[in-house]
Amino acid sequence: MALEMKVPSPGESITEVEIAQWLVENGDYVEKDQAIAEVDSDKATLELPAEASGVITLKAEEGDAVAVGEVVCLIDTDAPKPDGASASSEAPKAEEKKEEPAAPVKTEAPAPQKAATYATGTASPAAKKVLAEKGIDASQVKGTGRDGRITKADAIDAKPSMGTPGLGSRGESRKKLSMLRRKVAERLVSVKNETAMLTTFNEVDMQPIFDLRKQYKETFKTKHGVSLGFMSFFTLACVRALKMYPAVNSMIDGKEMISFDFQDISIAVSGPKGLMVPVIRNAENLSFRGVESEVKRLAIRARDGQITVDEMTGGTFTITNGGVFGSMLSTPIINPPQSAILGMHNIVERPIVRDGQIVVAPIMYVALSYDHRIIDGKESVGFLVAVKEALENPVELLMDNDINRALEL
Repeated sequence: MALEMKVPSPGESITEVEIAQWLVENGDYVEKDQAIAEVDSDKATLELPAEASGVITLKAEEGDAVAVGEVVCLIDTDAPKPDGASASSEAPKAEEKKEEPAAPVKTEAPAPQKAATYATGTASPAAKKVLAEKGIDASQVKGTGRDGRITKADAIDAKPSMGTPGLGSRGESRKKLSMLRRKVAERLVSVKNETAMLTTFNEVDMQPIFDLRKQYKETFKTKHGVSLGFMSFFTLACVRALKMYPAVNSMIDGKEMISFDFQDISIAVSGPKGLMVPVIRNAENLSFRGVESEVKRLAIRARDGQITVDEMTGGTFTITNGGVFGSMLSTPIINPPQSAILGMHNIVERPIVRDGQIVVAPIMYVALSYDHRIIDGKESVGFLVAVKEALENPVELLMDNDINRALEL
């Protein structure tokens, strides 16, 4: 019996997917639940498992856009499973056609040639060496030597022509963008065109967090099985600031402004298919351990390609960390339909003034991009200052002056 495999719905509002890659060949025997293809939707890349065991017949090519519910392959469930031995046999080699020896050709002896001299060719050996070092082709140089030959002086004076290709490789490749990447591109352009996006900046002295992590990170990891990273401090600092400035935790829907009494924090992570933004639900109810555990879980799922559409929708605010790639300062783009995003950057030792003294401290620049249509300058700057205050005084503002209780030690 031939079982028709149809494209399942990866989520609400998704009507079409793209076959990113077939993981099996036409005519292969597949086992039930074996991953047979990767499909791209406009939100994520998902694996398509076989619904039964049997021999597969592919009905769509890689790169094809197929509607949800459309048949993409057939599985012959009556086909016997091949044994472990390879069923393929080498095709008989075609007999090589023997060529009859060609009749001897009478050739005349070549005329004696003059021995090569210093001037033989278009350029002297010294000139060729100079031209090779400059990456200039000899055909681009006009020689002043005898019979127009290129001398060493000509090579030294030669300059590459503007726009003239050098001697290196000039190849190029062309690859179709995945549906996910195309959708991300469309969303980013729409954000630039449809929002009044501005960015405000500040700097954070990370020394208090450095001190806390140095003192408690080993105990924290031993007890909870996760590291005490920077993300929990930033997430909880943002939760506190979002409560203080609810407009930053809002979004526009037509002519209405929707504000939320919960904080679902989207965390931008790099996955094999590009940037993904899974959501930490109700971050306001999580402790340091809870945030770090959830960040680790979502990062692993994104890395392994197991993240679902539901896990990447519904956030109210986003945090992105370009610092892991070495970024010093940037203007992050809002993640629609949200209205603001916080950008973290690398931590560099810089001289600052602390208690009237110039000291060297680990400093991070932070950036808040926001939609000025619903977030005023006062609110955006106040929000970022609130984040800065919490990060520079975490024991009082994030731990309620009880470190052991906050870290659940």
